[in-house]
Amino acid sequence: MKILVINSGSSSLKYQVIDIEKEEMLAKGNFERIGQENSFLTHKVNGVKHKFEHYAKSHKQAIEFILSRLTNPHYGVLKDLSELAGIGHRVVHGGEKFSEPVIITDEVIKGIEECQELAPLHNPAALLGIKACKKIVPEMKMVAVFDTAFHQTIEKERYIYPIPYEYYQKYGIRKYGFHGTSHEYVANRVAKLLNQDIKKLKIINCHLGQGASICAIENGKSQETSMGLTPLGGISMGTRSGDLDPSVVTYIMKKENLSPEETENILNKKSGVYGISGVSVDFRDIEQDAQSGGHHAKLALDNFHYLAASYITKCMVALNGVDVLTFTAGVGEKGQDSREAICNYLEVFGVKIDKEYNQKIKGQEAEITAKDSKVRVFVIPTNEELMIAKQTAKLIQ
Repeated sequence: MKILVINSGSSSLKYQVIDIEKEEMLAKGNFERIGQENSFLTHKVNGVKHKFEHYAKSHKQAIEFILSRLTNPHYGVLKDLSELAGIGHRVVHGGEKFSEPVIITDEVIKGIEECQELAPLHNPAALLGIKACKKIVPEMKMVAVFDTAFHQTIEKERYIYPIPYEYYQKYGIRKYGFHGTSHEYVANRVAKLLNQDIKKLKIINCHLGQGASICAIENGKSQETSMGLTPLGGISMGTRSGDLDPSVVTYIMKKENLSPEETENILNKKSGVYGISGVSVDFRDIEQDAQSGGHHAKLALDNFHYLAASYITKCMVALNGVDVLTFTAGVGEKGQDSREAICNYLEVFGVKIDKEYNQKIKGQEAEITAKDSKVRVFVIPTNEELMIAKQTAKLIQ
């Protein structure tokens, strides 16, 4: 069974074709600058990358061109579109409407539209991809997989905010959490590596990249997570502030005479490690600057590591302990120094890594636990696309 996984952005569209039986990625690509005259597709198959300069006025035109590449004798992996069993769409926010993946219907599309206010940058983009596919392949079964769905098992006392309850009732303001597909994949993967029933494990997963979130998982279900109403909450990230004293926001707005939109832009795109360091949104650039004596860069990294460790301890409280700590995503998988710095804070809780071996692990699956550690520690490259493909296949079957 072959599944096409689509992740739509406002002006880009990433995709993968996955063979479910083999759990193998057959082709992947990214259509960028949709709507601009210099739009182009980067398409990778059999380890070879192909670039096509192609004007796509809309997501519909971009998807039509992608499908033509996937069925092309020279660049494709499908004889024709009938080989696809279905299409899985990543959708960021499902609010309280969607607690699991769903077959896409007109009613589901309406539900995703109703959640747009909670994710104004992401849900409209996902809908562009969904509606385009409906026009191009109307008979194809499609599934929506929500980043927020995995966290719908969090208890109410953990997701409710201490503000007037009417705002939750009127606007659905509460913690939702994100990166759910990644957290679920890593938790299941580490349970398989340990050859243990996931229901018997207490797992804390650190999805650390330009977007970062930490999740406490017990019985295979999310019990606590760092991101909140939006992906802006939690620990600091590449350009996102993470949690703040709310007065910081209103104080800056008054002092700088900023609108809500201008303030949101600062918190989402000019803060985090970039905001402190002033160097880059890329952790590698910040690390290099810190090693060269950049004080602000070092401060940004120190702050990031401290906040990550602090939230891990909060997750320990939620789980009443921890059996396994996992690191994933760009920094989690490739940031040896960040993993070590975070785990150094956690030694008081019995978390110890083999620091020498940890330095050798960059992007590959490995256990980095020290012999005398009370907690197992793993690096697990995430595979959200495979998880989406599996969930899509399960539903359409």
